[in-house]
Amino acid sequence: MARIEGIRIRNYRALRDVTLGKLSSSPKGVQPLTDITAVIGRNGVGKSSLFDAFGFLADCLRVGVEEACDARGRGGFQRLRSQGSEGPIQFEIYYREGVNSRPISYELAIDLDGRGRAVVTRERLRQRRKGQKTGRPFSFLYLVAGQGVVWTGEMAASSEVERDLAALFAETPQETHPLWSELFSGFTATEAASTEEVRLSDPRRLGIATLGTLKQHERIVAFRTFIERWFLSYFAPNAARSLPAAGPQPHLSTSGENLSNVVQYLEREHPRRLQAILTRIGERIPGIGKIDTHRTEDGRLLLRFLDRGFSTPFYAQAMSDGTLKLFAYLLLLEDPDPAPFIGLEEPENGLYHKLLETLAHELRAHSQRPKGSQVFLTTHQPYLVNALEPAEVWVLEKGEDGFSTVRRASEDPVVSALVAEGLPLGALWYSDYLDED
Repeated sequence: MARIEGIRIRNYRALRDVTLGKLSSSPKGVQPLTDITAVIGRNGVGKSSLFDAFGFLADCLRVGVEEACDARGRGGFQRLRSQGSEGPIQFEIYYREGVNSRPISYELAIDLDGRGRAVVTRERLRQRRKGQKTGRPFSFLYLVAGQGVVWTGEMAASSEVERDLAALFAETPQETHPLWSELFSGFTATEAASTEEVRLSDPRRLGIATLGTLKQHERIVAFRTFIERWFLSYFAPNAARSLPAAGPQPHLSTSGENLSNVVQYLEREHPRRLQAILTRIGERIPGIGKIDTHRTEDGRLLLRFLDRGFSTPFYAQAMSDGTLKLFAYLLLLEDPDPAPFIGLEEPENGLYHKLLETLAHELRAHSQRPKGSQVFLTTHQPYLVNALEPAEVWVLEKGEDGFSTVRRASEDPVVSALVAEGLPLGALWYSDYLDED
């Protein structure tokens, strides 16, 4: 399963420049992100902005950068760009398609054009060639203001070609570029045969959104698919209480309104998986004996919970927020074809505190499966952090300049030593051992 090894975010709200994990430019010894990553910190330090940065990237791919700036109440580019900053909003993702795959680095820069529209000013995908152990990775996609070059196969751009491209499109691109022939004259016959000129019709769309649909660009297709399949939870208990039309659905939606449909799908296609979920819920939520679905006469689907103390079932509309949330999370983790990346913002909300360590163990067990998801979460709850290791926890804080800084809990030798002696990490956090001040 694909894994993000590191991410850098610049000029995004309070995140003027933060890096989590390992990048292609990281010095030797920097460790990649783990299978499960938790970000902790006080209110207002930027945890929601960090979580939303992943959602913003996914929205940029889905609807384009201008619409993404306005989606989910973000308020437009100017409100997203870090206060006082004039440069573009930038992202860098360093990831692997598999354990033995060569890592790929994706870089994206977004800024305003002369008409005040949010556009993609630079986009690049890089990877080392086969057999290359050291040195800078080479670009196989390089776009400036929607125009540039893509390389197929194993060929890629040299750093000299990248500089030529950057110079060529330094200004607002024109409709034609007479320097193209001059630029490509420096290629060998093999390299020229492996290149394609790219001119996007709309600079507000990502290059990977368009090129990622073409079979000949396998690496771009894989990266696009990776981001498209991210699951960023915006679970809403009221949405989960809705009455959807009957019909099995294999994957849980981000808000959870199709909870009943997923249960219907598991009942039909994976009854043993569903029974395992129900057994675990029964062990964790006293009284729950059975959960199933009921189709109404008008074709809608009801989720029924049978309490051991009652002869008639309760419906989802009468169940607590916590029960529905825990049930949704367990369904998500039992997806037969899970998302490669799962993001959860403050999953503790509405859950009994003694269930949080259990939830953390469930998340880790899922992430460590051969086809498990990488899990990213933000939290305020020491009980949940108690079940995590220092390398899995990142501490987000506000600097004196008002911008966020981030560090790994394992970077503190005292914290690592205390955890090694058996002290739970959440208790250390509660006792201020993880605070710099």
